[in-house]
Amino acid sequence: MNYYNNNPALKFQLSHPLMQKIVALKEQNFSEKDTYDYAPRDFEDAIDNYERVLEIIGEICHDIIAPNAESVDQEGPQVINNRVQYARGTQENHEALVQAGLYGISLPRKYGGLNFPIIPYVMAGEMVSRADAGFANIWGLQDCAETINEFADEDIKAEFLPRVCQGETCSMDLTEPDAGSDLQAVRLKATYDEREDMWYLNGVKRFITNGDAHIKLVLARSEEGSTDGRGLSYFVADNNFDHTIKVRRIENKLGIKGSPTCELVFTNTPAKLVGTRRLGLIKYVMSLMNGARLGVGGQSVGVSQAAYEEALAYARDRKQFGKAIIEFPAVYEMLSLMKAKLEASRALLYETSRFVDVYKAYEAIEATRKLTPEERADYKEYQKLADAFTPVLKMFSSEYANQNAYDSIQIHGGSGFMKDYACERIYRDARILTIYEGTSQLQTVAAIRHVTTGNYLRQIRNYEVQPINPEFHSLREKLIAMTDLYEAATNRVLDAKNPEYTDFQARRLVEMAGHIIMTYLLIIDASRDDMFRKSAEIYQKFAETEVRKHATFIEDFEIEQIDKYKIG
Repeated sequence: MNYYNNNPALKFQLSHPLMQKIVALKEQNFSEKDTYDYAPRDFEDAIDNYERVLEIIGEICHDIIAPNAESVDQEGPQVINNRVQYARGTQENHEALVQAGLYGISLPRKYGGLNFPIIPYVMAGEMVSRADAGFANIWGLQDCAETINEFADEDIKAEFLPRVCQGETCSMDLTEPDAGSDLQAVRLKATYDEREDMWYLNGVKRFITNGDAHIKLVLARSEEGSTDGRGLSYFVADNNFDHTIKVRRIENKLGIKGSPTCELVFTNTPAKLVGTRRLGLIKYVMSLMNGARLGVGGQSVGVSQAAYEEALAYARDRKQFGKAIIEFPAVYEMLSLMKAKLEASRALLYETSRFVDVYKAYEAIEATRKLTPEERADYKEYQKLADAFTPVLKMFSSEYANQNAYDSIQIHGGSGFMKDYACERIYRDARILTIYEGTSQLQTVAAIRHVTTGNYLRQIRNYEVQPINPEFHSLREKLIAMTDLYEAATNRVLDAKNPEYTDFQARRLVEMAGHIIMTYLLIIDASRDDMFRKSAEIYQKFAETEVRKHATFIEDFEIEQIDKYKIG
């Protein structure tokens, strides 16, 4: 079995009509075809390249990473002499991907990368997460390299990016004991030595994923006397294992145990400035976090897929009262909704990825020439859509991964509570997804402005007029009614002109928008391929119930009732 070939939904997303535009922009009309013998010569050649690489990753995921997942969960990493030692299976996974040349697949060819768009990279992340969500955190931190490629000067890129392509790992060192979600509170100090033309880092970082990585992106306070985000800069540090960076301990976690989450001590660690001083948090970390949230979206869909597959297999095999439990309505209804949530979150994942791909490609082009007015308008539109969809993706996909993992255990019954079945590990691994890279609550904070500015509503109206098969017209009529409820609820909240009331209702408004968007995406997908029909119909019923519930709550709610919810 191959995790790419056995999942037709991935091949389907790779065939989306917008891929023509994405590939043309990414390859800048195939300008490197005569420079690199592995560069594609046309669109079909590019898609063939993506598929061949995805097939290799799919095979490694099935044959190596997935079989290692249970032993990695049991063994975990350990600290020896202030260094991390991976579990045996983790090291095997890493070596298999390095030997296959699958690190740095989205980086430019001049550094040894494959110059793939975001979409096949996210697909690879989804498959790795399906096999082992913990290992996805080690492989997927290539997003750090993307940040270096986007913002660092050429000397830094030439030094570090080829190393990523050769298999060296990365970490983003942001949080501290007293600075979790509030990164403005970061205190780790960066001091510049003019004589050596070098920065030195001193302080502690906590909750650092893959904390003993070779290449480290570190958020540090570069401006003496500053206390807010404007005093923070971004640095790249080479972990030379010379004990200027020590791993104090590995956190003892609920899940994703193969991924070492470290507390680090920096002592006069040499580092180089990435980009411009004072923009570390304001610009570079925000960009990195958006990329990381897209990555968590892929990770979440992979976990959802794993949970659904485990539940489906068990329900087919388990006999009770003389028949397989999948024949009982209580079970097959649960499974059908799991599948609908999985496919809805996957549709949102790749729609968001397409938006990111287009605007990132325009950014790369802008570094070489001035964009035309038409290109700039297109760039701004896709950037806005990516900014709007990323928090909704992160919130919904991670919540659905948790729900599917929960339901997978429920379908297993008492067996699901035992370590004999993979669903127990998947359940523990899923729990972090709604927390790291910004909790679901923080995603609501990021998303609500796209409610108040009308960005979600405008995109929903765009989906409303897209061509669909006639048999889905009745579903569209229901979606139009759901959209009217969403618009009325939004207006009711905004008309109150009360910021606290808006914040209180934000989650409901964001969820309403997300449900409508995902239903439209499923219907549009089902119009291209009938395999999504059942999920589109099931998800629409689920979404309508949720939208009406939230609409009723908002309609019946008076502002003064907020006080009832406050805990003294």
